[in-house]
Formats: sequence, structure tokens, C-alpha cells
Amino acid sequence: MELALTLDSDLAQPLHRQIYEQIRDRILSGQLARSQRLPPSRALAQSLQVSRATVSLSYDQLLSEGYLETRPGAGTFVAAQLPEALLQVEGHPSAPVLEAIPLRLSRYGQAIALAPPWQNQPAAPYNFRYGHPSLELFPLPLWKRLMAQEMSAHRRWMDYATDPLGYGPLREAIAQYLTRARAVTCHPDQIVITHGTQQALQLVTQLFIDPGEAIALENPGYLGAQRIFRSRGALLQPVPVDGDGLIVSALAQLQPIPKLIYVTPSHQFPTGALLSLPRRLQLLDWAQQHHCLILEDDYDGEFRYSSRPIPALQGLKANAPVLYLGTFAKVLFPGLHLGYAVVPTNLVQTFAQARWLSDRHCSLLDQAVLARFITEGHLERHLRRMRLCYDRRRQILMDALKANFGDRVTILGDSAGLHLVARLHSGLCDQAVVDRAAQAGVYLASLQDHNLQSCQGDFILGYSEVSEAQIETGIQRWAAALHRWPKTVIGQPVIDKKP
Repeated sequence: MELALTLDSDLAQPLHRQIYEQIRDRILSGQLARSQRLPPSRALAQSLQVSRATVSLSYDQLLSEGYLETRPGAGTFVAAQLPEALLQVEGHPSAPVLEAIPLRLSRYGQAIALAPPWQNQPAAPYNFRYGHPSLELFPLPLWKRLMAQEMSAHRRWMDYATDPLGYGPLREAIAQYLTRARAVTCHPDQIVITHGTQQALQLVTQLFIDPGEAIALENPGYLGAQRIFRSRGALLQPVPVDGDGLIVSALAQLQPIPKLIYVTPSHQFPTGALLSLPRRLQLLDWAQQHHCLILEDDYDGEFRYSSRPIPALQGLKANAPVLYLGTFAKVLFPGLHLGYAVVPTNLVQTFAQARWLSDRHCSLLDQAVLARFITEGHLERHLRRMRLCYDRRRQILMDALKANFGDRVTILGDSAGLHLVARLHSGLCDQAVVDRAAQAGVYLASLQDHNLQSCQGDFILGYSEVSEAQIETGIQRWAAALHRWPKTVIGQPVIDKKP
């Protein structure tokens, strides 16, 4: 390890004493932790350009005073137990208090500073968090084998990327898959590899939106997109959704006309509604007439259970003004950090340049392994397996909700994806429902967090990560928690009867 010390040979204080005091002060301030290994005296002497005897003299004094200890065959370490007297040395310097440096943030920086911190979904024994695939069912041995083969075949994966669009074979594999499975009309040269949907949305907003310009988006809708749009100073125009998805006729009421429309047509987030074919065509016509770009976020369109796969909005019309976004976070695993954007031909080079400026490239090794995973048929086999698993868990969750809540619950958006919405007719405020569930060891989220306007009683329950037994027990505990405790009721009191 390195140990950066500041020595001044012009001082009257000997060099060994300077070394001694600086190491001692770092031990007492906690900068050098107990049992932390120090560099060998020879290595530290070379680093500081002093004699080894100078360093050894400092180490010897620290050893004699109990600050350091030696371990045969291992080296020199900070003492595991420091005597109480050492911790109360007079004159020991405290950590410096740094004054805030007056800096002026940009508009973007100010928006970030004022935004509420992102809240991670907490762990819970019965965790119905949404947006996470089942990691234990991923074919990890296969992935490791493909990775080992790529690593041993060559060393190009260790270098910088040369293609700003992303790894060519991966773009070809994605283009073939999207054409076949999602009816997307695209060429590999229209595909830009990203670090996921968030980065793609960030790039699109940078390229298209100046502060004060408008973006239309579904309401309720994806909170991550809302935060990105707000951070760029965009004017957010909420458009309501119903059982057929975005209400396209409401776009005519928007002033000013938006430059972008953000939609999740295959499985509206978070309500789960499917944008009907007539509305899809209507939306495309409206966007073409008003020179508006549609951002189609197909975040989990691969998972449908009660109908045939729905073709993507992007492929319904030639030259549709659609920028299609996809991610492998849901179909494979989030830690892969790979997604893609299918960009209209006239925007490809601009988008690729913005991508390169923000982040040179995604991992070439991960891209190469993913390309083989797709082309060798492993992706579609994995998807078939996961559809069966998620469908089974979805059915168990719906049965458990009906069994425990009866006519007090309405289930929405259950035909696709990795989550559904439970509309609970309890009269409780959402926070009370969430808090009582948490006290029973159950995590669930209120849909209110994703709504730009007020709503009550809708809760998002993910089912992809929880086992069948956990689903049944978790819903039972949730229902029991709502029944057991006194209620804080909104509006008229509710007569509570056991579900």
C-alpha cells in the first residue's frame, strides 16, 4: 500500500520525527484504521526518498509506544487495541472544519441540488418491490462460461471502444431480435448501446430540450423520467391514462405543443395499461402533424401473459417519429448496465456523439458476452422460462389478494410485466397503508409517488423476486396488519370487517 506523507528537510525537526508524528496523528484521527497494514519500511523509504534507517527509526518508536504491532511473516500493522491513554493525547489535532467554498451552480446543478434524494427500495422479509427480475433463476454458469471464453480468446475487450454506437456484433444481434420479437423496424446502424434507459433519456433530453420547453408524459408515469426532465428545466405536461393507455385526445389541449412525448405503450408504467391499436395510430398521426418526437420506453414488453405479443409503436408506420428505448435490466439483470436506443436515421450521428462525450463506452466484454447470449439463442430460452415463472407468481399474487381482501381490492395491469397494481378500497391514506405493511415486514409502494396529480388507494406490487410461499404469507400479513390496528381514515369512516 502507499502512504502519502509530507516531509520537509529544511525543518529543524528530524525526518524520522516527522514520519513518526504524521503516522501517529493519522492513527489517532482514524485515518489509519486499527489492524490496517502499513507499507514495509523499505517500500516506504523508497516512496519518500529517504533512507530505510530513517523509516525504521520511526516504526521502532511507534512500536515501543503501542501504536503499531508486528505480525511474524505478515508485516507491520496499526495496533488492534490502542491503550486509552493514547487516545487522549494532549494536542492531538482534530479533523479540520472545511468552510463551504462559494460556487455558482448551473441551472441543471441547481435543479439537482433542490431535487429530493433518491430513495432506495428497502429490504423486507416480504418484499414486493417492482422492476427487479428474479436473479436466482439467471443461468449464471452459462454466462460465466461465455465470459471466460471471450476473455481467453483475445484482449480487445481491455481496450477503448472504437465505435461510438457500440459493439457491432451486439447491435446486429439486437436488431435481429427486435425485428423478430418486437416488430421494430431498424438497421444495426440505428442502434446505440447505452448504460440503460436512464442514460438514454438523459441524452435525449440534453439534445432536444432547452429550459422551459415542454415534454408530454403519461400521468401517472415513470418517476425516473420525470426527474430527468425536471433536472433539465423542462415544462412537464401530464396526460391522463385509462384502461387503453395514454388518452391521445388530451394532447390537443396542451399549450405549448410539446417537443417530446414520453410513453410506455406496451405496459404503461405503473398502471399496466396496454395502449390500444387505434390510439397508437392516433398518437403517431398527432406526432407527425406537430413535428413531435415520441420516446417509446419498452422496459418490460417481453413479458405478456394473457394476449399475443404487441408490436412496438416504432414499427407500425414507415418513418415514424419514434425513438425506441430498451434495456436488459428486466430480462437479464440490472448489474449488466446495458440498454439500447433505436434512433431515427437522421439523428444517429448526433446521438452517438452525445453518447461518446458523456461516456466513452460500455464494457466491451459485457457487450461481447451479451451478443453471444442473444445470437446463440440463450436469451429467448431464458425469456420463455421466466415468462412461465412470472406468470405462476402473478397468478398466486392475484389469488392471494382476492382471498384476503375480497371485494375491497381491484387488480389493474396484470396482463404483462413484472408488477401489478392493487386498488385498495379501505379509506386509509396511502402512507398509513404502507407504514402498517412495513411494520408487518411487508414492503410495497404507493402509486402516488409516480403521479403528478393527487391519487389515493393504488399500490404497486412486484412479484418477480418473491417466491410463491412468500407471496401468500406476505399478503396475509398485509391484510392482517390493516385489520388489526386503528385506522386513520380519509373522508367517511370505514366499517372494518375481517377480509
